[in-house]
Amino acid sequence: MNISYTINHPLTAEVAADIFRSAGLRRPVDDLGRIGRMLQHADILVAAWDGDTPVGVARAITDYAYCCYLSDLAVRKEYQCRGIGTELVAALRRHLGEEAMLLLLSAPTAMEYYPRLGFQKLANAFEISRIR
Repeated sequence: MNISYTINHPLTAEVAADIFRSAGLRRPVDDLGRIGRMLQHADILVAAWDGDTPVGVARAITDYAYCCYLSDLAVRKEYQCRGIGTELVAALRRHLGEEAMLLLLSAPTAMEYYPRLGFQKLANAFEISRIR
């Protein structure tokens, strides 16, 4: 398997929704307009490719100077457990540089995964939930 990684290579809403769906992420995959806006307004989009097929994505919002929010990390189900998610995060961190910290909200099923990538669990976060 020869996986390549790109930074800010455009993905269509359909492709991103398919990756989210396959990975099991709860995203508005049936609202392609919303998925498209999510992609359009991201500052960084790291994609993993198996040839011409996109198999994973990391989507982030950042100021490049202090913090970066990793809003999506998704790998197609059939490609999981092959180090692709780890490399998506590593590519994101390389692109960010050393000044910006990386933070995320984890799905309950991924709570054991992120510490293996070097993330520290925090207890000091707050949220105002979205309406829909």
